Amino acid sequence: MRPGKWCGLAAVIALTATACGSGGGTRATGADGGPPGRDGFPVRVADCKGVETTFTAPPRKIVTSNAAALEMLLRLGAGDRVIGTGFPPGRGTLPGGLGARAAKVPVLGKAVIPKEKLLGSGADLYIDTFAAMGGVGGMGGMGGAGDAPTDEEFKAAGIRHVYLASTACAPMAKGPQRDLSGVEGDLTRLGAVTGTAPRARELVAGMRAKVAAVHKAVADVPEAERPRYFFFDFDAGTKQPMAVCGKQVANAVITQAGARNVFGDCDGDFTPVSWEDVVAKNPDWIQLAVRDRGDAAANAKAFDQAAQFLTSFPATKGLAAVRNERFLRIGSEPTTIAGTRNADTVEEIAHTLYPARFKGGR
Repeated sequence: MRPGKWCGLAAVIALTATACGSGGGTRATGADGGPPGRDGFPVRVADCKGVETTFTAPPRKIVTSNAAALEMLLRLGAGDRVIGTGFPPGRGTLPGGLGARAAKVPVLGKAVIPKEKLLGSGADLYIDTFAAMGGVGGMGGMGGAGDAPTDEEFKAAGIRHVYLASTACAPMAKGPQRDLSGVEGDLTRLGAVTGTAPRARELVAGMRAKVAAVHKAVADVPEAERPRYFFFDFDAGTKQPMAVCGKQVANAVITQAGARNVFGDCDGDFTPVSWEDVVAKNPDWIQLAVRDRGDAAANAKAFDQAAQFLTSFPATKGLAAVRNERFLRIGSEPTTIAGTRNADTVEEIAHTLYPARFKGGR
């Protein structure tokens, strides 16, 4: 499962966030078009297509389409209002108490939530991570996986429907996702909608501080001299590699860390490529992006297996990055799932690629 599907734009109340460096967007304002009232409500949210939804009070029963939206709500302190999710986070994916709280959320679908179950869930808000396509619910962006409710069906069920702009608006974006402003905008917008705006501001400030420190450290490195970086999605299979493209949040993470995604010029989020393509890109560093197995020993074993494949596979064993073991053992989820941990991954990548520029390391 690849929970972060596309990038987009988000602007919430006083915060304007631009992902992908292109047009389109979402916003939240007071119901009259001005700023919200003293308690933050009413709030009017416009999605990627400009369709507006008004909240006169915080939602009380929320369903999330996948782990990205669920994690954001947990970090905002609104997790107790989540009554169900699709694509639940795997065991060990979320750290500590966050993972324990996520495990208590009812799973309405191990993948896309079935239409009937979603409409009959009793939710008053559905947060959608997938692309809005064809005038129907965002699950149409899952390549036909599931029968998505229409806007009219959501309305009849009393469910307001909003999108995570950092993952759902790429069909309207004109370029790649290069920064984390889309993620920041989603956190701020969800904070406004759920009445947790102060916590959202804290989370966004924390992300910005981490990324700003990286920017300061690598600012003088010319673009052409920044390391070429390959995200090796080991769990997607080794027969044909799956590349991270420009409209996936991982492209923003890699870019903000001071590296160049070797497949950042492909359109969309993920695309299958050939090993010949990877060799031709000649990456300087390779991220061994395995998915969390649930414990440290199992994760270490998976990283070892990914490295062993690259060092033994005829097409890749001759690459300088492989011969010199320039591998980053960083999990897939904090790189590809939109959320606060994207900033942590920016830090981790930058400290690995530029150790001399960070005093005392991480």
